[in-house]
Amino acid sequence: MAYDEGLAERIRERLGADPAISEKRMFGGVAFLYRGNMAVGVTGDDLMVRVGPEATDAALARPGARVFDMTGRPMRGWVVVDGAAVAEDDALGAWLDEGRAFAGSLPAK
Repeated sequence: MAYDEGLAERIRERLGADPAISEKRMFGGVAFLYRGNMAVGVTGDDLMVRVGPEATDAALARPGARVFDMTGRPMRGWVVVDGAAVAEDDALGAWLDEGRAFAGSLPAK
C-alpha cells in the first residue's frame, strides 16, 4: 500500500531537527520513532498516532480520529486520524506532540 508522501514530508519537516527521531518503513507506510519507540506514522492518506491506553478515549473524541484496527483487532493506545483532519499545520503539530510525548514516556530502546 502506498502512503501519502506529502504528509510524511510534513512530519519530517516538523520532527526532523530532533536527533531522537528516526524513521522506519513499516505497516506498508512509514513510522517515526522517538528514542526507538513508535510515536506516529503514515499509512495510506492517514496519520497513525500512539497516544497510550489512558488517552485513547479522549483522542477518539477529536475530529477525524478513529480506532486503529489493521487486523480486525482494535489496538488500544493507538488512533488513526483522517488525513483531512491534519491538513492544517497546527492540527498536525498537536497530534505529533501527543505521539512524541507518549513515546517519550516509555523507556528508550
